[in-house]
Amino acid sequence: MATALVQLVLLLALFAGLVAFAGPVARWAGSRLARRRAVRHPVPAVRPLENVAADLRRLGRQVEFAPAGVPMARRRAVRAAYDDVLTEAAGILGVSTSLPELEEGRRRDVERLRVTASLRAAGLQVPV
Repeated sequence: MATALVQLVLLLALFAGLVAFAGPVARWAGSRLARRRAVRHPVPAVRPLENVAADLRRLGRQVEFAPAGVPMARRRAVRAAYDDVLTEAAGILGVSTSLPELEEGRRRDVERLRVTASLRAAGLQVPV
C-alpha cells in the first residue's frame, strides 16, 4: 500500500514538474529555432530595387502633377519623400549624391536632375 502511495505521489510530482517547466522549455526551443532560422534566411538590409523604382515613379508623378489647391506643406513633403527615395536608389546603384546635404533651392534642383540622369544612365527607368 505504501509503495502505491509513493508511486502516486511521484507521478503527481512528475506531472506538476512537466506543467511547471513546459512554458520555459517551449520559449527556449522557440527562440532557438528563431535564431537558427535567422541564420539560414537572413533579412536583406535594403529594399529590393524594384520597390524603390516603383516608389520613384509614383512619387515622381505626384511631384510633377500636383493638382491645383494642394497645400504647400504637402508639396514639400512629397518632394522630400521623392528626394529620400532618389537617394536610396542612388545608394543601391552606387551613384554618388549630395542631395541630403543641400538646402532647398536651385542647387538642390540641379543635384536632383543630375542624380536622376545618372540613375537613367545606370539603367533605371526614372521620370524626368
